[in-house]
Amino acid sequence: MMTEVLALPDAAATRRLGAALAPEIAPGHVLFLSGDLGSGKTTLVQGLLRALGYSGRVKSPTYSLVELYEVSRLHLYHFDFYRFNDRSEWVASGFRDYFNPASACIVEWPERAGGLLAPPDLDIRLEFSGTGRSAQLTPRSAPGRDWLAAALRRWPQP
Repeated sequence: MMTEVLALPDAAATRRLGAALAPEIAPGHVLFLSGDLGSGKTTLVQGLLRALGYSGRVKSPTYSLVELYEVSRLHLYHFDFYRFNDRSEWVASGFRDYFNPASACIVEWPERAGGLLAPPDLDIRLEFSGTGRSAQLTPRSAPGRDWLAAALRRWPQP
């Protein structure tokens, strides 16, 4: 699958990327967000949720592990597995049932589930790049390819 790399010079650009992804997020979609602490994972989710019309507080679910947002047509679950120490915590969490055709799921730190998650539709890796960030976007399914293509059509070209 083809990986796209985008420059994100500031937090506003990271939110714009989230907004570009928002129109096509749909029930059944899974988005993985990877990257170091502070690389912009939750900022991207904030942009996505704002573009869907959510006006409440968007926070990282680091301590709650999951936040549910009921917006537009979606039951959107935002997970953060940073605090998982091993794959048994994923198994014991009961979160497997949330990943279904009726829900959209965004997962920060998916690698902390120890490889027990099914592949996502879209995988985004955020990295520090100079004073900004970069995003590597890789579709992992046919719906993911379509989702990425639509987002790139909305992404401002330099």
